[in-house]
Order: sequence, then C-alpha cells, then structure tokens
Amino acid sequence: MQPADTHPPSESLLAICLFAAFADGDKNDEERGKIESLARELGGGDVAAVSRRILMGRLSMDAATAGLKTREERMLAYEMARAVCEAGGSISADEQTFLNELRTKLALNDADAKTLDDEVDSVALAPLETVETAPAAVDQSGMILRYSILNGALELLPETLATMAILPLQMKMVWRIGKAHGCELDRSSIKEFLATAGIGFGSQIIEGFARKFVGGFGKKLAGKLVGRIANEATGSAFSFASTYAIGHLAVKYYSGGRKLGGADLKALYAPLTQEAGQLHAKYLPEIQQRAKSLDTASILNLVRGQAAV
Repeated sequence: MQPADTHPPSESLLAICLFAAFADGDKNDEERGKIESLARELGGGDVAAVSRRILMGRLSMDAATAGLKTREERMLAYEMARAVCEAGGSISADEQTFLNELRTKLALNDADAKTLDDEVDSVALAPLETVETAPAAVDQSGMILRYSILNGALELLPETLATMAILPLQMKMVWRIGKAHGCELDRSSIKEFLATAGIGFGSQIIEGFARKFVGGFGKKLAGKLVGRIANEATGSAFSFASTYAIGHLAVKYYSGGRKLGGADLKALYAPLTQEAGQLHAKYLPEIQQRAKSLDTASILNLVRGQAAV
C-alpha cells in the first residue's frame, strides 16, 4: 500500500509530464484542454484524477517526485519532462524554471542532468535539413506515407527516444514539403503552422509517453524501457494518422501560398486523420516490419537527417 503522500511510479511519471506541459505560461487553453482530455482517454479514473488534481492545485510536485524511489526512475522523470518542455523545439523561461526546480526535487547531480539535457537536445534540436530532398516533381504522397509508416513503427518501440523522435520527424517532413513549394521554413514557422491547425506539441508527446506506462510501468535500464507497453496498436495508429494528416495538410497549405486560416486547417485535419485511421490496418505489416529495423543509432540518424526515411 502506498503512503498517503506518495504515488505509484507510473502515476508519478505521468504527473511530472503533466506538470511539464502546464509549466509554460504561454500555453493556450486549447492545448491545456487537449492534455486534460488525453489524460481522461488514456487512463480512465486514475489518470484523469492525476490531471484534475494538478489543475485544481491538489497534487504537488513534492508528492509526485516522492513516488520515484530509484535513480533510474528519477532520471527517467527528468528526461521525459525535458522532452515535453522541448517538444516545440525550444524551452521557455517558465519551463526552464520548472526544470531547474524539478532537478532539485529529484536530487540529480550536474553530470546526470547534463547527460539527459544533451540526449533530449540531440533529438529535439536536430537540424531540419535532410539528405533527401522533396522537389515538387517527387511523389509527396509517397514521402508522407513513408514518414507515417516510420512514426507508426516508432510507437511500437519501448524506448523513450522513439517517442521523442516522432515530433522532430514530423517537423522534418513539413520542412521538406515547404521546400518543395518554394518556402524556406524554420522551426518557428513550422511550429506556427501546426499550432494554427490546432495540433498540440505537448499533448502528442505526452500521449506517446503515457501509453508506455498506463496499465504497466516500465523502467529505463541501459537505455531501454522494460515492461508491458499499453495499447501498442492504438499508439501506432495515432502516430501514423497524425503524421499522415499533418503531411497532407502541409501540402494543401504550402501549395496554396499559405492562405488557409486556422478554421480552414482544422476543418481539413479531421477528415485526413479519419482517412489515415482506415489506412493504418492496411499498412500495419509494413509498420511492424519497419519497427524491426530500428535501433537507437538508426533512429538518431533519421532524426539528424543523416539517413533516408
């Protein structure tokens, strides 16, 4: 039985991810709503209760961190929190303050914290450029499908690195699409495009992390998450669909001279995700085969643009 002021490791990890998502004072109500809704969808009563207690001020950081007893659990919590904060490619002043406080509460030393910072930064801040190009004459639908299959495969892997890689790969895909239509994009412009379409950075990465823990806690040992991954097929379908929808939305947006507004993009996004959801089953064998070919080195090469998707 857990002490009154502590929580199971899986609940503590999710709580810390939610604290990280809410740390940015600039995060809009829509994104907060998505994160809260996500918590309800993923974990039923327990996860929904975590989100509610945080938003109502009834769950403190001290209580969340008290549920993490081992060094591995504390390091994993910090790594995941930094990944959530850096999901959009940068860390705000409010988020950095939160991470500093979290590091202190988790009693991480300078060396451990720097190692984790560097690991997350190497993925989240990887260059958008890639060894591949996407001129307008290239089949962009084929390129989008390859990214969708890859991200669906990443969701089947237990490593936290695999989850962290999905957003940078989506941004890299958008960068290639923009370039094909004569648009020179950077992280800020891609982030603005996705935010206008109502696609949340924090909610996407929290979903990936939460699926690895809800219903079965795994520990990070030698870079691996060991333990049952909850809802594998559902997670793969979500990442496949979101990547597919983002890619085709980007084609419509940049080929049309960036004239579509937020309402237009949101209206287009929903049917694209539905279309992708129907395609996932068809491509699931390819997704599973792709997952077998991935390891830490190959994932990093893909994120850094040193390998073809």
